[in-house]
Amino acid sequence: MLGIAGSPGAGKTTLAETLVRELNASGEPWVAHVPMDGFHLADVELERLGLRDRKGAPATFDAAGYAALLRRLRTEEDGDDIVYAPSFERVLEQPVAGAVPVPPSARLVVTEGNYLLLDTGAWVRVRQQLDEVWFCEVDEQERIRRLVARHEEFGKEHEEAVAWVLGTDQRNADLVAATRGRADLVVPVTALEGRQAVS
Repeated sequence: MLGIAGSPGAGKTTLAETLVRELNASGEPWVAHVPMDGFHLADVELERLGLRDRKGAPATFDAAGYAALLRRLRTEEDGDDIVYAPSFERVLEQPVAGAVPVPPSARLVVTEGNYLLLDTGAWVRVRQQLDEVWFCEVDEQERIRRLVARHEEFGKEHEEAVAWVLGTDQRNADLVAATRGRADLVVPVTALEGRQAVS
């Protein structure tokens, strides 16, 4: 179980997808990608909790459910069953259940998300399921540029995107940055240069 942590826009998904693609390139897939983002709480629940304007903060995820899925993937004894994980649909900005199949052939699970190194609440149980956690790091101005572009791509006006990135996203990024020292390895985004653009 390999975790890839990092602030929003640091390139976690690109690093995870690159690892999975290259490790699976030589034959039957043996590496699976299970993103943390599938454990976002739905907007209707965020509204009920009064957390809609904090979407992306630790309290807006089902961390206990995420930890339980990782534990199941680690200890699954029936080698014939596919385990299904949720994904996150950026167009809808909502989690989608049962969208990520993890085949019985998977011997390595790569999971990525902001809070894998957080040492509070159910996030502690997430870290306990991971053999290693790498921290993906990028220049701060580049990270912010990417995030603004991402929010614009999925429907926000420029001013709204900038306000969200410098407000909610930045508070989350500061929290994630404080966990960097707990990582087993820090991976600079330059490690992917020449392979593909990082998003």
